[in-house]
Amino acid sequence: MRKGRKVSSIAALAAASALVLAACGGGSDDGSTGDATSPDASPTGEASVKFDVGVTEEACPEAINPDNGCIYLGVLSDLTEGPFAPLAVQVTRGQTDFWKSVNEAGGIGGFDINISQNTRDNKYDPAVHSQEYRAIEPNILALAQTLGTPQTQAILPDMEADNVVGAPASWWSGWQFPAEDGDLILESGASYCIQAMSGMDWWVENNGAISSIIAVGPPGDFGGDFAAGAQAWAGANDVEFGGFIESLPNAIAGNQDAAVAQIVASEADVVALGTGPGEVAEIVGKAVASGFTGKFVGAAPTWNPALLQSAAAPALLATFTNFGTAPSFGSVDIPAMAAMEAQLGEGVAPDNDGYTYGWVWQYPMKAAIEKATAAGDITREGLRSVVTGGIEVDYQGAQPNALVGGPPDTVDRSVSINIPDESSPLGIQTVEVGYLGPTAEAYDYSAPCAGA
Repeated sequence: MRKGRKVSSIAALAAASALVLAACGGGSDDGSTGDATSPDASPTGEASVKFDVGVTEEACPEAINPDNGCIYLGVLSDLTEGPFAPLAVQVTRGQTDFWKSVNEAGGIGGFDINISQNTRDNKYDPAVHSQEYRAIEPNILALAQTLGTPQTQAILPDMEADNVVGAPASWWSGWQFPAEDGDLILESGASYCIQAMSGMDWWVENNGAISSIIAVGPPGDFGGDFAAGAQAWAGANDVEFGGFIESLPNAIAGNQDAAVAQIVASEADVVALGTGPGEVAEIVGKAVASGFTGKFVGAAPTWNPALLQSAAAPALLATFTNFGTAPSFGSVDIPAMAAMEAQLGEGVAPDNDGYTYGWVWQYPMKAAIEKATAAGDITREGLRSVVTGGIEVDYQGAQPNALVGGPPDTVDRSVSINIPDESSPLGIQTVEVGYLGPTAEAYDYSAPCAGA
């Protein structure tokens, strides 16, 4: 028994039973307790905390605090061959560093948090995502990352049955609604749909009125949701919406030539891009080279600093604006950024802002675990109960503090405005954080903007 532990005789019997089950093959390979319930020390050391699946009294592997127990969180991400792997690898790195910083500060309620033991590659495939979820589910309390909207939707019935909450690597507008996510998803930041609305409000305020806008991207989820926001913004501002050009990723379509031809023919003032960064470079570069004189805006995941190393760099510097939900790394002075910089080391930058978003997406999970341990119950059911109906989250300046998981009229509708800049650490400069546009503020957010 480690210093500060208070385990009752009932818990000792439960622990013994768990050992018998493990000997018979019923335990997990990372030392998690399965479904046995045990008390543990509270943040004050004076009360007991219940825990079950994905939480152990034993320390985490390579623990920073060897006298702490361990909370295991899972990660399902696009880590090798999927279209968002360059961003997702950095998302996962940011989340690993986030929890390292939490553990270095003493952990939460007598526990360190571990995500590395249960990190799996979903290859951006819903079937693989579901398979890997089933593989790690017996070992985890919750999901620190579930990347992709269709991918996360594929496991929602299982998450519901298992009482597993998760933080998405996705900004689909459906996560704002309990009917869509079962109060299981701890989303952060404005949805793709709202990014388009607040972003275009800022763009017009700073660049002048426009008469037409079109949208480009794959149907559903990312592209469809951003396009729906652009269309709603156009309708609210008496601007012609020239339509949604459906364009699949290059891994499927091969190239963006068909989309580029339609963009050039449209003669739109602004093109709203809900595509991957590689497609952004091709579309913007080829359209400008073909004589297109309009401007381009993109949803949060459209940017990667490698774009400034491409042939499209001059066109991007001249025509592109990114609508994010958090500031680009190293571009603003806020506590969240200082914490990231402390983990990376002085003068070190991540490969891209996947790191920044990965870090920011963990604030709601941290708030939920803190609230659950304070309530004395970090069972799966206990964690789920504290997030149902919403949980207050402090983002340390990365985005406005918010009631995450609350009613749609309480969600964050603000954006960060990011402009390509060769002198910035990640090739893009945040010029405004937490901008809330009047169109986004007035929008009747009563249903998802688009299906996934």
